[in-house]
Amino acid sequence: MVDVSLDNLDAVVAQCVGAISDASSLDSLLSLEAEMVGKRSPFTALQKSLGSLSPDERKSAGAQLQAARQRVEEAFATRRTSLAAEHRIAVLEADRLDLGDVVSARVRVPVRAGHPGIISLTQESLEDTFVGMGFVVADGPEIETDWYNFEALNIPPAHPARGMWDTFYLDIGEPETVLLRTHTSPTQIHLMEEAVAQGTLPLHAVMPGRCYRRDTPDARHLASFHQIEGLVVDEGITFADLAGTIETFTRAFFGPDITSRLRPAYFPFTEPSAEFEITCTICRGAGCRTCSQTGWIELGGCGMVDPAVFAAVGIDTDRYSGFAFGFGIDRCAQMRHGIADMRAITENDVRFLELFS
Repeated sequence: MVDVSLDNLDAVVAQCVGAISDASSLDSLLSLEAEMVGKRSPFTALQKSLGSLSPDERKSAGAQLQAARQRVEEAFATRRTSLAAEHRIAVLEADRLDLGDVVSARVRVPVRAGHPGIISLTQESLEDTFVGMGFVVADGPEIETDWYNFEALNIPPAHPARGMWDTFYLDIGEPETVLLRTHTSPTQIHLMEEAVAQGTLPLHAVMPGRCYRRDTPDARHLASFHQIEGLVVDEGITFADLAGTIETFTRAFFGPDITSRLRPAYFPFTEPSAEFEITCTICRGAGCRTCSQTGWIELGGCGMVDPAVFAAVGIDTDRYSGFAFGFGIDRCAQMRHGIADMRAITENDVRFLELFS
């Protein structure tokens, strides 16, 4: 670049604009920007030399210099926008699927059949595992009343525990009386009511399904997710039965080298309550980003059914006891297949989907 002086500003600006227009990449444009208008550019040097001029001359020269520099900076901004758009088009073009080519060659190109997604496959596998352990599979509605989702589960209105669930309420009926279920636990209430009415106790059931919470998606959470709930109601059920069931399931589903552990927790519908964790299948317990360097991943919650829940559905607590557990099917899929970020499940990236075809 030639030296800049007040006598050749227009020529220098024209030279700069021409070089900027010829820049073929954002990296080369960045290099030019440092050279032309950076701290060590001729424009900056000329700006510093204005101090030797008289006040009137300095004001006029400064205005000329500022106008010239602004024209160069505007050229940079315009070219930067253009190159960014070109880069974006190139990326999209590289990822583009030309369905026209597929259609025109449909006689010669075999069409692959669709297949269940990873969540459906994981749910089927979970159901098979629990059926093998003696459970039956049941389901319930995704739209629930406040009574089934909260009150019958020992969470009365205004109870602080409701803060554990960021709830989507529906504009149906009285305000905050109908909602998208926040967990699969309401299905427990439906099953126990039916068993009491029909005299079919005891119960040994699992209940898979979709749930909804106003969660911010991250590596381990989604706003729309899947849970599987387990419920056992029988005579003589203890916490040891719960712990044994969790460990049996963990080894059967994840493999003999993956273990579980229980930690004290609080849930309104169980007492005592626990969170159960499994060895992180991403790092095999060594610690990684997914497990926050702990070597363990929380899978869900569990505990002995609270007597208040039995009272809500009319079960005799002198005769029956039971336990319940619930955990995320999405989290199970993540752990079983070593998926570091939960959001990959919902992005519909063909490359990800093909891993499980």
